[in-house]
Amino acid sequence: MTGFFDTQLDFILFFYGLAFILLGATCLAIARGSERGGSWIALALFGFVHGGGEWLDLTALVVRDTPAFAIGRIAIMTGSFVLLMEFARQQAIRFGLKLPGQWVYIPLLSLVVLVGACVGAKEADVVSRYAIGFVGAAGASLVFVRLATGFSGATRYLAICAAAGFVLYAFAAGVIVPEASFWPASVFNYGWFDQVAGIPLQLVRGVLACWIAFSIWAIWGQQLVLEVSSTRYTQFLHRQFVWTVVAMAAILVGGWTLTEYLGGIYKVNVQQEARGDIDLLASLLAGETATVEAMVKALAGSPAILPVLVGGSGRDDERAKSVLRLDVEASGAKVGYILDRSGAVVAVSGSAESAGLGALNYRSAAYFQKSVGRDAGYDFAFDAPNEGRAYYASYPIRVGDGTIVGVAVLKKSLDAFAADLSPFDRAYFFVDSDGVVALTNRPAMMFRTLWPLSAERRSMLERQLGPLIARPVLEREVTGATWINLDGESDYVLRRYADHSRWSLVILNPIREIYASRSMGIIITLLLAVMTLIYLFGKERSVHDNVQMEKRLKLQELARGLRFQATTDPLTGLYNRLEFDQALAKELIRSARYKTPLSLVLYDIDQFKAVNDSHGHQVGDKVC
Repeated sequence: MTGFFDTQLDFILFFYGLAFILLGATCLAIARGSERGGSWIALALFGFVHGGGEWLDLTALVVRDTPAFAIGRIAIMTGSFVLLMEFARQQAIRFGLKLPGQWVYIPLLSLVVLVGACVGAKEADVVSRYAIGFVGAAGASLVFVRLATGFSGATRYLAICAAAGFVLYAFAAGVIVPEASFWPASVFNYGWFDQVAGIPLQLVRGVLACWIAFSIWAIWGQQLVLEVSSTRYTQFLHRQFVWTVVAMAAILVGGWTLTEYLGGIYKVNVQQEARGDIDLLASLLAGETATVEAMVKALAGSPAILPVLVGGSGRDDERAKSVLRLDVEASGAKVGYILDRSGAVVAVSGSAESAGLGALNYRSAAYFQKSVGRDAGYDFAFDAPNEGRAYYASYPIRVGDGTIVGVAVLKKSLDAFAADLSPFDRAYFFVDSDGVVALTNRPAMMFRTLWPLSAERRSMLERQLGPLIARPVLEREVTGATWINLDGESDYVLRRYADHSRWSLVILNPIREIYASRSMGIIITLLLAVMTLIYLFGKERSVHDNVQMEKRLKLQELARGLRFQATTDPLTGLYNRLEFDQALAKELIRSARYKTPLSLVLYDIDQFKAVNDSHGHQVGDKVC
């Protein structure tokens, strides 16, 4: 499981950063609608800066990290933790607590800088997380616990959820830190978490960031519901929350699938390239050994060789050495031997003649044992350190009835093959059966083991070759092709055995470029996520404004109705005394302004009551 997530680290970092940027956008919206939005602006900036820092980690993964870039990212991460602590500090002051001013960050930041200058950037990162990150996240958790006491119903539970999210984040970001030489970072670190949980810590932090962001967003939504007080708006917000969660989950899953597909295309290309390269190396190695194998067979069957093994004269010895010398030159071998059945050298030609190697006994050599047993023998082997690596080919020498009386041996240096390795950009290794590097285009890897060995086997090899580097390159022996994580990078390893031997060719191909090919999927996912959030938040704002407009229209209509009721007689529909007084006041003002005369005519109908009493009030109303 860990190996799978290691290959998805780029998308995990993208998801991690996106979650915190969503948190920043939510807190910024809260700050705009809050009378005391300073603390929420600090939390919004924390989300934006921390999320941007995670995307810088993604950039370092894609384009290769540098010490200066790493220091810059640590500085940004530390700054984000300061903003988180500032949110907790301002909120605590609002609650009535007496806390130090912003000067408190000076000693904390000085401590981080001092550790970085004296020990290293990684240790400064750890101290920053301990001293600022953990305190800030824990303080934010206490803030939401305090806010929960002032809420009721669902809002209280949402605030508790946000507090729980910050508590877990305090441990995920402020306790489990990069590995360092001091406790507790030497124990509770990223490697420990990977072993215990089997998933990257960045994935856990990203999930917690989503948890916190959606909890705070839901709290904000509940406050909007109370503010707007509209059934339509409430139902819309509930639907929007569900659809946002579903849409973001679908976009992330779809984006991950697309990213994995694009990365898979690159992986196929890498595998095909690696197979082509190892085929080329195998053919180069076969070219180095095939001539020796053919010549040693011809040498064993030469009539000039047999007399030196069955009691020939001195002249026969010279003829045998002449033939041996010609075969050595023709095959490009370094030295040739004629051995008797006991393994003693009876004739030698090549660079070994002047070295007095004719007295050596090769009885224990594997290739000799195989040829004495009637088969051709082939073997790669380490020679003395000053002679390097060589290939041995042997063939039995028979008399007329087929009896084996000796063995012909040709030894060829692999220096030419080593020269063929040097131009390649990728790391190639030629290793023995124990995984010890005999030839490579990476000089620093010579005589290093590629996979772990038992203590007994390592001790035996060190007696033969000298001290070996204690830490192997790979965690386990590779038998074919596989993807591994090496020093935080994804690598493709391909192994192929050499002919007639347990020695093998190994390609170790770091594939940092795979992240570049996967980046297109991440960019598409980001664009879809941004467009979806813009649409959803835009829809929310549209519904909010429509609801507010409807409320204003209803209030205006109600005001017009109240004014009509206040200024008219309900029975006759005529204006009453209130409207008369208002109209008279307006006319008086107009007359005074324009210096025009004003006349007021009042009239009364005599005996009008008799009309009402005789003919009814309806007739009286018509008369009026």
